[in-house]
Amino acid sequence: MPKMKTKSSAKKRFSITGSGKIKRKHAFKSHILTKKTKKQKRNLTQSGLVDKADESNIKLQLCMK
Repeated sequence: MPKMKTKSSAKKRFSITGSGKIKRKHAFKSHILTKKTKKQKRNLTQSGLVDKADESNIKLQLCMK
């Protein structure tokens, strides 16, 4: 049986924290920033956590399950 491969897209977008949660970046921060407020851009800079409902799918893509 061949080895399981991780999805390259998931490998680039997600990382695992020490407690096992999955860290992600916010979307909508790459371009068209002129119409967004300073507060909105500042809040999009911070990283967030993946929702509990999506964790199992991402763990499958990262070959953690």
